[in-house]
Amino acid sequence: MTTPVPHIEIDGSPATDPKVLASLLTGYGHFTAAQVRDGRVQGLDLHLARLDRAGRELFDEGVDGERVRALLRGALESAGRRDAAARVYVHPDLAGGTRTTVTVTDPYTHVPTPQRLKSVVYGRPAPHIKHVGGFGQTYYGEAVRREGFDEALLTSLDGEIAEGAVTNIAFWDGTSLVWPSAPCLHGITMTLLESHLESVRRRVTRDDLPGFRAALVTNSRGISPVGGIDGVDFEVDEELMVRVYEAYESVPWDRL
Repeated sequence: MTTPVPHIEIDGSPATDPKVLASLLTGYGHFTAAQVRDGRVQGLDLHLARLDRAGRELFDEGVDGERVRALLRGALESAGRRDAAARVYVHPDLAGGTRTTVTVTDPYTHVPTPQRLKSVVYGRPAPHIKHVGGFGQTYYGEAVRREGFDEALLTSLDGEIAEGAVTNIAFWDGTSLVWPSAPCLHGITMTLLESHLESVRRRVTRDDLPGFRAALVTNSRGISPVGGIDGVDFEVDEELMVRVYEAYESVPWDRL
């Protein structure tokens, strides 16, 4: 499959200046990723708050939400798109301050195919931040894909489950969605589902897996059922997935 080339703008200008591009090579920064439909984003306030919090923590500099919205609108217009998968990155500027990069490419949709996960012992540094430079996540994600799996599941040495390499994971106990309470990134899709469906957070380990009826993973690309983790198989609970998709689709789309 060919990866589509994104349209990239830095501070509202096409990314062509080598000095500007050098700012992106520091390996330090943060971002948010969202689906755009007809110039609208679900949970836009959550995305803007995420950027602002991370900016204050990493750079002692908040991120202006109105400027982000304007940059996104400009990039979409320049790319000739109303629907897209968009990302907003904040990196240090080598001359001081920060630079904001926007990329827009083809939109994603939910992947209904059950995903198979393999657990690995790894924890993201500063897991509460959606940060760049995730070599460990990419390394383990690619490693398990070469073994025929779809995603890596990050766990501690004692088997406590935190999150996927690029996803959040939830388990279905027949009553509630159970989100692992280990330190992880609280993704936007995860946060929106928590507010619309009965959810709890608690410690989950690999030993607990056989006790759950179903599982699913979420990220900015959508929501997918889980068909198995390591040697534990899960049946796809079609009724659950309908409820989850309906809950997510009920979230209003905010105009940029």
